[in-house]
Amino acid sequence: MIIPYRTRSFLKRLGKCMLVFLVLAAVAIVIGFFWLNRYVVYTRDGIKLDFSQSSSQISGVKVEKPVIENPISLYYHDGTDSPYAQKELEQITGYYISTQDLEQNFADVLEQVKKVPAESAVMIDVKSIYGTFAYSSYASEERNVDIDTEAMDALIKQLNSGKHYTIARVPALRDRMFGLNHVENGLPVAAGYLWMDSMGCYWLDPTKDGTITYLVQIASELKNLGFDEVVFTDFYFPEAESIVFKKDKAESLAKAAQTLVNTCGANGFTVSFGIKQPFAFPEGKSRIILQDVSAADAESAAQAIEIDNPAARIMFLAENHDTRYDGYSVLRPISIVE
Repeated sequence: MIIPYRTRSFLKRLGKCMLVFLVLAAVAIVIGFFWLNRYVVYTRDGIKLDFSQSSSQISGVKVEKPVIENPISLYYHDGTDSPYAQKELEQITGYYISTQDLEQNFADVLEQVKKVPAESAVMIDVKSIYGTFAYSSYASEERNVDIDTEAMDALIKQLNSGKHYTIARVPALRDRMFGLNHVENGLPVAAGYLWMDSMGCYWLDPTKDGTITYLVQIASELKNLGFDEVVFTDFYFPEAESIVFKKDKAESLAKAAQTLVNTCGANGFTVSFGIKQPFAFPEGKSRIILQDVSAADAESAAQAIEIDNPAARIMFLAENHDTRYDGYSVLRPISIVE
């Protein structure tokens, strides 16, 4: 069958027009995708478009200070009757209880605690990196289902009876549940969604009022429970180039740390930080916590930090009884109490 010349010419022109149309449509879709991206808002319920935002206002929801309604009273004492409350920071030694210990060997932990010498320091994990609390906290309703909350409350009360110097360890800027429920306080990537680490955890922005308010609530609660000190671990920025953060990181960490010390560090309560990145350390009653430092490197690691009273204000988390840590404050696993 022979197709007439005019028909062939028409079909060729039609084919070219359709090709041009498809190319333009593809370009429009790509441009539209990037244009709409600025209006994407990530919430716990999913993803939605919010066209009420201007082109220069793409960071999401305005941070409002949360209001706690009908908080659960967990008051044991305010720490003022603790023998450590009014002392200046001193070099301390003792033991730490990890989340893994509490989840897998709670009964063994109770037995080991009985062996800890009087006036030794005891640090206990009260919150996981996933944002779940091991005790009856009113700062969050998220609970660690692998730990008996009532048993944990009893253990905390026992530790804070005045026999030991007690420290609560709290992952600060690494918190899956708080990041999920308060997206506006997280660290975003260029596409607008929150950056997540290899453990499935979101990280918080220390310059956000919501982040600081959350940490202040936790520290205040722990102080009322009778703890002498809180250690905010994971107090640094993840090393990820995809994170969008335009402010000076060291300055932001220093300002957040000083705010936490000023706000929570009254009546002898100590606010300390587990860091990886150097920043201007806050004035006041506070320590630097160093982890994963070998005994051979302990002295050089401590000397690299410019801080007054380093023997007391630098604390190592050691894995054994190696005495090369003993020139500074040091905590060891509860499992090796003799």
